[in-house]
Amino acid sequence: MRELSSAPRVALVARDLRLLPKAHLHLHFTGSMSPDTLTELAADQGMRLPETLRETVAGDPLRLPANERGWFRFQRMYDAARAVVRSEATMRRIVREAAAADAAEGSRRLELQVDPTSYAPFVGGITPALEIITDEAASASAATGVEVGIIVACSRMRHPLEARTLARLAARHADDGPGGVMGFGLSNDERRGETSDFAAAFHIAARADLALVPHGGELLGPGHAAQVVAHLHPDRLGHGVRVGEDPALLERVVADGIAFEVCPASNVSLGVYATPEQVPLRRLAEAGATIALGADDPLLFGSRLLAQYEAARSVHGFADDALADLARGSIRASRAGAGSKATMLADVDRWLAAPDPGSGAGEHPGTA
Repeated sequence: MRELSSAPRVALVARDLRLLPKAHLHLHFTGSMSPDTLTELAADQGMRLPETLRETVAGDPLRLPANERGWFRFQRMYDAARAVVRSEATMRRIVREAAAADAAEGSRRLELQVDPTSYAPFVGGITPALEIITDEAASASAATGVEVGIIVACSRMRHPLEARTLARLAARHADDGPGGVMGFGLSNDERRGETSDFAAAFHIAARADLALVPHGGELLGPGHAAQVVAHLHPDRLGHGVRVGEDPALLERVVADGIAFEVCPASNVSLGVYATPEQVPLRRLAEAGATIALGADDPLLFGSRLLAQYEAARSVHGFADDALADLARGSIRASRAGAGSKATMLADVDRWLAAPDPGSGAGEHPGTA
């Protein structure tokens, strides 16, 4: 077990987390939209958003109990937001704005997750849909300085044969460079579908050397996460927080080098944990886990990547050296190239080596 140094619950002055280089590995395409973008797109198309969605994006983040009704409400709201995405121009805008938002928060690498099936009817099929996104991801990488890679995600709500189709599509576009498809995921309600039925799709993705990044261990407990590990052989677990409920499984997952994409705001918003303090971020870190903080769906959960690092500091008591470790974990778990990783990791070291504003050794913009 690794002990973490702790900081006061609220640091009056500390190193600026916007300047901490980090990689963002868990962000969904539609859910990355800003509230203003969603509202504008709906107005342009004469679409009336559901009242619950309008309240959520107006500043009241989604808060649900972790039960069937709660998840379905979340999914209905997500589907309503996705319904405004009906053109190539809109798809490009979402990618471009996601990269710009990450750049503003110190992210150097974004791995954006998308199921092209959802947008295929408006642009001529799943292949054009994916190619629009990868093309814009390459352009956004050049424009913002954030390397944007694409994860193709299949859904537990659809037939496993569709997952194989998407895995073959992802394999044809496999490329770790900016704009390329670098991963394959499995998303949606963990309680749907048989995990083993998706193994064939993940085998296709593995042969193409794609990162395997299924969701698991959030709505369901460690038993489900164990199934995901056994059948899909992930490089990273989307969420994975409930693995911590089984010490033996946690030890095994850590030993296997499987990273955790932890999205604290999402966990609380969906009712997996009642309060931010209950998210087991410190427990995972002290077990030696590689952790990549993510925002999941900031449109609905009300916070982007930077807020997850701020919560690690203010809620979980992570001092700056521990926050730097989180950033390093996200970089190492990414599919950035070796040179990019080395540069980012060196910049993390420089961030940490800068004088601590609280020490009086020099002035530095801080976060409250």
